[in-house]
Amino acid sequence: MPLIEFHDVYYTYDGESFALSNINFSIEQGEFVCVLGGNGSGKSTLAKHINALLLPDQGSVKVLGKDTQDQNETYYIRSHAGMVFQNPDDQLVASLVENDVAFGPENLSVPTDELRIRVADALANVGLQGFDGRETASLSGGQKQRVAIAGVLAMKPEILILDEATAMLDPRGRKGLMRVCRELNADGMTIIMITHYMDEAAQADRIIVLDGGEVACIGSPQDVLTQHELLERLHLDLPFAAELSYALAHAGIDITATVNTDELKEELCALALKA
Repeated sequence: MPLIEFHDVYYTYDGESFALSNINFSIEQGEFVCVLGGNGSGKSTLAKHINALLLPDQGSVKVLGKDTQDQNETYYIRSHAGMVFQNPDDQLVASLVENDVAFGPENLSVPTDELRIRVADALANVGLQGFDGRETASLSGGQKQRVAIAGVLAMKPEILILDEATAMLDPRGRKGLMRVCRELNADGMTIIMITHYMDEAAQADRIIVLDGGEVACIGSPQDVLTQHELLERLHLDLPFAAELSYALAHAGIDITATVNTDELKEELCALALKA
């Protein structure tokens, strides 16, 4: 049984225009899925359906076999599907870092000894060791975002939803978060990441592209992120490797379009040896 199921989902904020239309897809346990799309394409709306912050007007969303419209299952779903928002100020609830990170697992009745370990591990994962006693209000935007991420990680959810969570991080912070996501995914956690960084999307198992609230394309990074015309129409960039391989092909070099930088390097080295 899929971990997450969207079946004929429609959703509207104003009762007139649909923010989501005819959404049908499933996500298996342990997948790393990226959701792409331009502004207003429905990415955040879709993400909020996964942990029952929003409920479909038509159709159904099931998470871990539970229907999100069943109010008796809301606590269960939100306990297992942790979400990190784009703006950390929407998520931070305590004045001290350690209390903020502890808030989620504490509400899950995690024992005190384990709680301390979870807080320490979560802060270490996001590179904030020693920040326990700092006031959240004194942190930079990127540091606040890492605290918000740590708070969700401390809950040890089965599903981690990242809604543009790397937007406020610097390149080093984004790289560190991707490392953490890959490690968590390797340990079995299901990751759903909304991002506008194509090189992050290229590391996913599968990509869902939204356009005007509808699914425009679903497939592997190689299948989706090499569709130059589609991405251009949706005002989305190509990953670096795909952009470079297309430029080289356009210049007359016999090379395969790829999203994988290592594969591109190998192909270029092979061509150089033949020259």
